[in-house]
Amino acid sequence: MEWVNETLVREFVFLGFSALASLQRLLFVVFLLLYLFTLGTNAIIISTIVLDRALHTPMYFFLSVLSCFETSYTFVIVPKMLVDLLAEKKTISFLGCAIQMFTFLFLGCSHSFLLAAMGYDRYVAICNPLRYTVLMGQRVCGGLVAAASACGFTVAQIITSLVFHLPFHSSNQLHHFFCDISPVLKLASQHSRLSQLVIFTLGVFVLVIPLLLILVSYVRIISAILKIPSTVGRYKAFSTCASHLIVVTVHYGCASFIYLRPKSNYSSSQDTLISVSYTILTPLFNPMIYSLRNKEFKSALRRTMRKTWYPLS
Repeated sequence: MEWVNETLVREFVFLGFSALASLQRLLFVVFLLLYLFTLGTNAIIISTIVLDRALHTPMYFFLSVLSCFETSYTFVIVPKMLVDLLAEKKTISFLGCAIQMFTFLFLGCSHSFLLAAMGYDRYVAICNPLRYTVLMGQRVCGGLVAAASACGFTVAQIITSLVFHLPFHSSNQLHHFFCDISPVLKLASQHSRLSQLVIFTLGVFVLVIPLLLILVSYVRIISAILKIPSTVGRYKAFSTCASHLIVVTVHYGCASFIYLRPKSNYSSSQDTLISVSYTILTPLFNPMIYSLRNKEFKSALRRTMRKTWYPLS
């Protein structure tokens, strides 16, 4: 099958916010401010973790990688979305759409596996505290991130290839604000049952397998916490996991709603709303969830600011 011969559609037109034409300038201002704040908070997190030696631990290493992933996939989607909110012609080339889908899937899938690695880190910290530094050494942490990225790359490569080797002969009007799987598939002239099954199976692999690993980790974590005799000790142990649990709930909740429901339940308006939450709001709230409620991080941030502003004091 030749890619060029099978494909007559050369560009796609985004219609994600077409129903809100009168509000698009207001949406541009709101989304731009949220985006700049997201970039700023993630930059603060990454720089603080890099500059403060007290945060050179596996938990904060994974947090810095998580911030990098989230910042990167907002780069893939939000700048183009902001431009389209002010443009009359909201188009993207066929190749540009494929690149956007691949990059978003690569970062999103890697993010999913990274959350599982972070769950394992919390399990080791609470259930095997005496062996924590041995079990979660630099090589292990680097290997977990590399494995998460490799899985994300492989899944993104397979799904993007399957989607964009389908024939697109008819409409090029994409009822979304970026090239996500379901809206693009809806425009294909014909579908292979095998390709749809493979895409759904990979979606299950990316979402369900890491979630099961996280659940197993937390069953053991809760069991270990309940054995701690003091209430203060139990609270302190659980508080180290609370941020991760919140992020896991939001991530897998949104992603499962979009990628694991039956095709007959597809709704472009619902998908647009949920997609706004995980492309703009989730990267905004995750840094605050992990950092602003974390005393250790806030102390490190104050130290870093003092060193930056008053280097000779």
